Amino acid sequence: MPITISARKKVRQDKKRREINLKSLNLLKRVLKKARKKPSLANVQEAGSVIDRVAKKRLIHKNKASRLKSQLAKKVISQKSLKKTKK
Repeated sequence: MPITISARKKVRQDKKRREINLKSLNLLKRVLKKARKKPSLANVQEAGSVIDRVAKKRLIHKNKASRLKSQLAKKVISQKSLKKTKK
């Protein structure tokens, strides 16, 4: 258990920050799952926005954010090419 007043305050701050960070990460997971399942342009744009916000808060690394966005963009492109070939 923390003994000093500042250590107690730090524990409270950490708890608050953890809750906020977990909300952001859970939102990221939901949006990624949705974009991967149905890779429409709107879903991918929404996911890209959330990815950027989470990376800006440093909850994920900027290179991971870039990689995720790239993977989603490839899915949209492949989805469009599949539609063209089916016609």
